[in-house]
Amino acid sequence: MSYLVLARKWRPKSFDTLVGQEHVVRALSHALATGRLHHAWLFTGTRGVGKTTISRILAKALNCETGVTATPCGVCSSCQEIDAGRFVDYVEMDAASNRGVDDMASLLDKAAYAPTRGRYKVYMIDEVHQLTGHAFNAMLKTLEEPPAHMKFILATTDPQKIPVTVLSRCLQFNLKQMPPGHIVDHLSRILEQEGVPFEAGALRHLARGANGSMRDALSLLDQAIAHGAGRVEEQGVRDMLGSVGEDQLYALVEGLADQDLPAMLAVADEMQARSLSFEAALQAFASLLHRLALTQFAPQAITDTLERAQLEALAARFEPEFLQLAYQIAIHGRDDLPLAPDPYAGFTMTLLRLHAFRPEMPGEARAGGAAAPAGGAPRARPLPTTPQVRPTQAAAAPRAHPADPAAPRAATSAPAATPREPASDPEPEPAVTDESEQGAFEPAFDQGYEQVFEPDFAPPAPPPFAPPYSSAPQASPHPPASVPDRSAVAIDEARADWHAMVDAMRLGGLVRELAQQCELIGIDPALVRLRLPETHKHLASMQSTRDKLQEALSALLGRNVKAGIEIGAVASETPAQRNQVEKQRRHAEAVAALEADPFVREVIERFDATLVASSVKPLA
Repeated sequence: MSYLVLARKWRPKSFDTLVGQEHVVRALSHALATGRLHHAWLFTGTRGVGKTTISRILAKALNCETGVTATPCGVCSSCQEIDAGRFVDYVEMDAASNRGVDDMASLLDKAAYAPTRGRYKVYMIDEVHQLTGHAFNAMLKTLEEPPAHMKFILATTDPQKIPVTVLSRCLQFNLKQMPPGHIVDHLSRILEQEGVPFEAGALRHLARGANGSMRDALSLLDQAIAHGAGRVEEQGVRDMLGSVGEDQLYALVEGLADQDLPAMLAVADEMQARSLSFEAALQAFASLLHRLALTQFAPQAITDTLERAQLEALAARFEPEFLQLAYQIAIHGRDDLPLAPDPYAGFTMTLLRLHAFRPEMPGEARAGGAAAPAGGAPRARPLPTTPQVRPTQAAAAPRAHPADPAAPRAATSAPAATPREPASDPEPEPAVTDESEQGAFEPAFDQGYEQVFEPDFAPPAPPPFAPPYSSAPQASPHPPASVPDRSAVAIDEARADWHAMVDAMRLGGLVRELAQQCELIGIDPALVRLRLPETHKHLASMQSTRDKLQEALSALLGRNVKAGIEIGAVASETPAQRNQVEKQRRHAEAVAALEADPFVREVIERFDATLVASSVKPLA
């Protein structure tokens, strides 16, 4: 007797032995048990998920000699002939080769006759989406009201190509792809009954290579048995599929956790020597990163207890943020492989990106030092940050009363002497690294407002700069040349002109827009307090924008300050509002000037013209 391939030998003969389609089996079993039999069923799904198999089981259930039942006997002549493909009242038609209207007309002509052997005539049309439009039209009436003895079973891998007029006449069932766990279990049972020794790791490779198709898995199993000379071993299956083994994938992850780039490149060299697919390697690597992320957030999603224990040990060595970044790098690296000079270069470049792009992890020093985690695994390298600087003594000193004009100059003429620092030495103090020292300058915000941001660092000390505002509100926004001393800031800050400050900082882009939409609440030695309306709070959402505003304020005031932005209703006119009022005033003046122009008036009167005010733009 000739050899029968596993996909045909182990095709399920009943609903009880069908794997992975429980939702379809439940619906069909209840319909058969209660006698609620529709005249047309449509099964959709990818290749090898059981469309033809379910069709044959359903044909046996309808024509079994024991009666219409969800559990056909499988031993009567009708069941055996259907399994053998020679039952006269069960017809399987391939629409790919019989797709014309003539083929459909011939089929429907035969349908008018009563069954020869069975209880029902069952017509199974495979890949029905390949029928022509005329063929679909020819079958519509019969499909809607077929003879009582006729049943239609349609199968397709592309239901989108089926006309809605056909879909509306059928009960549609979507068959799912086989989960890898179901495939492994089914292959294990088959190999045990076939008496073929196997390794569990080999079956996992076959399940992944099948991509959800049980028929593909059985075909690959046939090939693996032949490749291994009657044995199914993991190494042999990996060589046959050209796939990366779990030991190589875990070696990559170990090297990534240890920041051991030579170890990661050694895996790439081994893959190149064995001519393994780098694209498949990146796909498998991304899948492993996905399972690691699942282990961190939802470990119950990993059903294999042995795999879960192995993944938990690795997942504890990575921050969740880095796993997300590594996953993105892996899938984008796979997309970039066709653009690389060669697959090896594209794969190793992806490994280099994984090694180079590492976000700052919690517990690391902001000045550049790395703190090791509790588990002993090395942390990722921190990103460079701006060093923290303690405000100068002049900035931290209490402000002098405005009534005493000599006090500020005296306060800044000579720094106060300390036991560690002579009065004659104006050297700035070193950068603050202790968080307790930084806390001395943390501002307290009003309880009635929502704090948008409060920076945790101060920019480097800028050169002295005279603020362009005076203590009197009516004074000119430009400072007199006789006040170059930065100590004058301590006097004028109590009545500062925020509009003039914004103009003097010469900001641009989003930074200028943020400053113009704020109002100044007050200026403290180490803090500039601003209030931003609720409608513009999105302007303060970007850290880089707030940092640039803070640096500009520090440069303007001549000392390191923080910019604290609160959300709330503004009580005074913001620079943006003032600019809008000024723009409207200038526009009104320009319109009035045009209307008063003799030439314009003559054109309007002679030609009945109209001056479009919105088109008028005042000169700069």
